[in-house]
Amino acid sequence: MPSMKDLANAVRFLSADMVQRANSGHPGAPLGMADIVTVLWTKFLKFNPAQPKWPNRDRFVLSGGHASAMLYSLLYLSGYADITIEDIKNFRQIDSKTAGHPEYGVLAGIEATTGPLGQGLAMGIGMAISEKMAKARLGKDLIDHKIYITCGDGDLMEGISEEAISFAGHLKLNNLIVLWDNNGITIDGKTGLATSTNQLARFEANGWQVLTTDGHDANALENILMEAQKSEKPVLIACKTTIGYGAPTKAGTPKVHGSPLGEEELNGLRKALNWDSQPFEIPTDILSAWRQAGTRGKALCDEWQQKAASNPFYAKMQKMLSGKLPDNFDADFQKYKDSLLVEKPSIASRKSSQNTLEKAVALIPNLIGGSADLTASNLTNTSNSKVITSDDFSGNYIEYGIREHAMGAIMNGIALHGFFKPYGGTFFVFADYLKPAMRLSALMNLPVTYVLTHDSIGVGEDGPTHQPIEQLAMLRTIPNLCTIRPADALECAEAWQIALHNNCPTALILSRQNLPFERTSANENLTAKGAYVISNAKSNRMATLIATGSEVSLAIEAQKQLWERGVDCAVVSLPSWDLFEKQSDEYRQSVLGNAPRVSLEAATPFGWERYASLNLGISHFGASGPAQKVYEKAGLTVQNVVQAVSDAISG
Repeated sequence: MPSMKDLANAVRFLSADMVQRANSGHPGAPLGMADIVTVLWTKFLKFNPAQPKWPNRDRFVLSGGHASAMLYSLLYLSGYADITIEDIKNFRQIDSKTAGHPEYGVLAGIEATTGPLGQGLAMGIGMAISEKMAKARLGKDLIDHKIYITCGDGDLMEGISEEAISFAGHLKLNNLIVLWDNNGITIDGKTGLATSTNQLARFEANGWQVLTTDGHDANALENILMEAQKSEKPVLIACKTTIGYGAPTKAGTPKVHGSPLGEEELNGLRKALNWDSQPFEIPTDILSAWRQAGTRGKALCDEWQQKAASNPFYAKMQKMLSGKLPDNFDADFQKYKDSLLVEKPSIASRKSSQNTLEKAVALIPNLIGGSADLTASNLTNTSNSKVITSDDFSGNYIEYGIREHAMGAIMNGIALHGFFKPYGGTFFVFADYLKPAMRLSALMNLPVTYVLTHDSIGVGEDGPTHQPIEQLAMLRTIPNLCTIRPADALECAEAWQIALHNNCPTALILSRQNLPFERTSANENLTAKGAYVISNAKSNRMATLIATGSEVSLAIEAQKQLWERGVDCAVVSLPSWDLFEKQSDEYRQSVLGNAPRVSLEAATPFGWERYASLNLGISHFGASGPAQKVYEKAGLTVQNVVQAVSDAISG
């Protein structure tokens, strides 16, 4: 009968062999954490490789994604069908399933794309929040599981970790257990080079239960994990380990962190741990024991499925997990859009967003909102919003506090957990804080909606620190992120309709200042085309003005003056570059036309050369003052636009 150390060594050597064969990777963490994850996966983790999407499975998040070889080893050893020994051998190779850092959707057992340190920790906390919310709606007979996260010193040094762990402690997430690989080593050397933080005291101060153990003692690990199951708080288990455990000359040093061991060191490791098998060979009895451990959750899964079928909330759960909108959503939403044509509200697009959310939240039971302490400014709440608390997770709104970094990652975790569609708000200029999470949303195709208000120099008196200039260009460079800057209340409603249907993340860029209502028809979602002619030329188009958001009304005012001068100009609203680029060449040409084009946007003109030869924007930071005066100071006036179009024609 193989011992726990034998099982752990299987993880160690598969991981070390992977890195050695690829001549690239991180062997130190897998060697050091192998005992921890072996006890967790064989004794505690509730999962079923035969049904990897079992809704009531525990979630395992490898926050330090550089230890990916360890996760691939665990998936292979425990019997996941979609990973083979050939996949293990192809670690870090082109088109391999076993990428350098785990990629969600590539292999069934990968619960999140991790890599940027701290993001996995915060995403796991999002999963824990989602589990609590799902349990509150569906009952513990359907949903009752834990979130396990492994993290390292690097995860805990990143600033996002403080935001995330303080929020987890505040919500008393007793379904959350974090296993800290406490080895005291980072790439540059001992952690003492850069930090003196008492992590145990830090977590305790944030409302966590803190436990400590020897990370290489299987019995001690089992006992401490049993204790953690009973906690009424989130739990940190500080597991004292040696990075590169067993490596004869590199163990306990930075040398084993991010480079292959080398043949000589790897042979020494085999001798030190009494491992006689050749690379990628697992002794039959050890592999059999691992596969048996992988079937441990089958009985639990089968029992759950038998009971779930007759559960009164089963159908509700299935609808939540499907990710689909209610059948009547688009029909009911169309009525709302039709009403806007009658009312023609001239309001800020942040207010248009709130009005739209009032309808959407009422129609979509699993839509979960929130804001980073800017609810009153982002207008992300509705009359149907109820804030979740540590005592009551039945609500649908999350007060994240001033934690943009964590909010983005937590929303990713909520989306990954599978039960809810999250959206969250902050000022657009703070998209810089959200960027790492937004990028991961896009990588994972997660339907997360970012509500980014106060979108331009129209912020006014708050001045240049709060006036986004370069952020639109930044978001437009992120692949698979749908960025939309609506021009009026109807475009805003259409943008929300797109976001709620999207299987990718969406960024809604919304104004503080009021915007005139410009649309004349709601028969088709024109925003979904990315761009369209919002105000056509009278007969023969002599020029085209292209604008987004608040500048569309400015372009239409300029169009009127150009008509008076005999310049037959058309105005194009281009709320989304991403969506416009997906249209046919014929459609894009019909919208942009052949006449001289001038773009207009209260942001950097960077990138606009793809659509226009003359681009009016802002290549400097803004100023503090009333919004209209800031626009004038920046030269974004009707008179200047008219002159620019005239120059484009004559030039």
